[in-house]
Order: sequence, then structure tokens, then C-alpha cells
Amino acid sequence: MDIHSKNVIKAVAVGLLAMGFLFTFYLVVVSILSGWDFALSQLVRFRYFILALAAGFGIQAGLYMYLRNAIHRPDPSGKVLAVSGTTSTVSMISCCAHYLVNILPIIGATGIIGLVGQYQVELFWVGLVVSSIGILYTTRRVVQFHQQ
Repeated sequence: MDIHSKNVIKAVAVGLLAMGFLFTFYLVVVSILSGWDFALSQLVRFRYFILALAAGFGIQAGLYMYLRNAIHRPDPSGKVLAVSGTTSTVSMISCCAHYLVNILPIIGATGIIGLVGQYQVELFWVGLVVSSIGILYTTRRVVQFHQQ
């Protein structure tokens, strides 16, 4: 097996792990905040958004790993992955963030949490747009690398 094939396999593995991590993180956070039954009901209700966000993050992580290994530099463009991955995570968790009202009234965050809960679908869309931008950017970097 040549070095390119190994790089592709490693990138796919990292992408799948990143997708699984983000998906698991979502379930754990929502379960802690609102219970397992609620987390499952939200997963069913918003499954397309949640899976798309997790897949987008996994694709970005795989592309980043591929590019990093191909270039043999420590960090060619990790900023885009971090920003869009964070946005994806925030969007996924936002579907249930309004339930933080139960535990955060002392901090005075009820207004913010209520606002997030009210616009959860819109936040999912924002996360998907940012994730798509990250995928396009990293894909462009991979193409540029191979054109050199």
C-alpha cells in the first residue's frame, strides 16, 4: 500500500471518529441537561440536522488530516476546522439549550437560553452553512496542494 492510500485511510478514520465524537458529545450533554428520554426524543426530532452537522464535522476533520499528512506540516489550516466544528457543536446543543433554564437562573441566563431555544432550527441552519464553508475551504486547500 502506497503512502497516498495510507493517508486516505487515516483521513477517513479520523473523519469517522470526529463524527462519532460530536454525535456522542451531543447525546451526553443533552442527557445531562434533560435526561436520556428527552435526548432521544430530540435526536429523533432533529435527526437530519444533527447527523448532517456531525457528518460535516467529520468530513472537515478527515480533509484536514489528509491535508496535514500530505503536506507534512503541523498545522496548515486548523483554524477553519476549529471554528466550524465549534459552530456545529453549538448548533446541535442549542436544540435543547433552553432547558438550561432549570439550572441557570442564578446566573441570570434565562433570557439568553430562551432565545437560543426559540431559534434552534435557525441555529442548526447557521451551523450547516458554516460547516459547508469549512468543507469548501479545506477542499480548496487540498486541490491547491495537489496542483503544486
